[in-house]
Amino acid sequence: MARTTRPATAPITRRKALTHRLVLGGRSAQYWDFMPTVVRQGEKSPTLFFVHGFRGDHHGLLRLAEELPQYRIIIADLPGFGASEPFDGTHDVDAYARFVRQSLDALTLDPRCVVLGHSYGSVIAAAFAASNPQRIDRLILVNPICEPALGRGASPAARLARAYYKSAERLPERFGMLLLTNPVVVRVMSVFMAKTREPVLRRYIHDQHARYFSSFANRGVLLEAFHSSSTGSVRESAAGLHLPVLLVAAERDDIGSVDCQRKLAAAIPSARLEVLPDTGHLVHYEKPAEAASLITDFLSARRP
Repeated sequence: MARTTRPATAPITRRKALTHRLVLGGRSAQYWDFMPTVVRQGEKSPTLFFVHGFRGDHHGLLRLAEELPQYRIIIADLPGFGASEPFDGTHDVDAYARFVRQSLDALTLDPRCVVLGHSYGSVIAAAFAASNPQRIDRLILVNPICEPALGRGASPAARLARAYYKSAERLPERFGMLLLTNPVVVRVMSVFMAKTREPVLRRYIHDQHARYFSSFANRGVLLEAFHSSSTGSVRESAAGLHLPVLLVAAERDDIGSVDCQRKLAAAIPSARLEVLPDTGHLVHYEKPAEAASLITDFLSARRP
């Protein structure tokens, strides 16, 4: 029988989701709730709450959700991104960490639940876990931000990104938005981050970024989130993470070297570091099955 390859633009999850729209602090937020499709007799699996990264929305984490069919998974669009309305206040780590807490409470998730954050979502998830030590059972950080992108010794790419967002801030609103949503710039970002050499997967990644990388509410939201994402890291919360933590890092991640990830793991009281070879900052796109295997092993292990 001939093998068929799904087009790069095809849906990448067969799991059906319930949608919840909740009002938190007077603003509505959208959630996608995937129920388990594989149930193991006599085993009650925890619910996973996913937190996406900067400029993303829930779509970016669907490949990872597809690879974890035995778990209930809830993915939110962070306020100001995707289908969720922006905050009235500043869009920074503290505000998003409060949003995670409010979401878990509003969704009535019990303390056995697990929070997973990707990229900027790792900073948010870690800040939430450190300030709510009894609220969740475990923490998973994928492509964790191990040091501020715009800190001392910032890379040329980070300095270029800062100049790009600063230019968008200085321009009049209309022209600033045109710069921030420019499809050529979005493609350049996508090409820089994608490490896979598989043509179909590369096309899929570029298509996803073209569709969803500009789904933010307004310029102010994006600039506030950029400042927060580029000046913070998981390190600020590391000492307060007194629960099992899985770090899923990547060998070719331009935003956090393996050496930096090792230092981060050493700063967390109970951390397990796993490094995926030959991939970069898009583990959730490029190595979802491998990441899911590590996550399943981590969640199956008896808590120390």
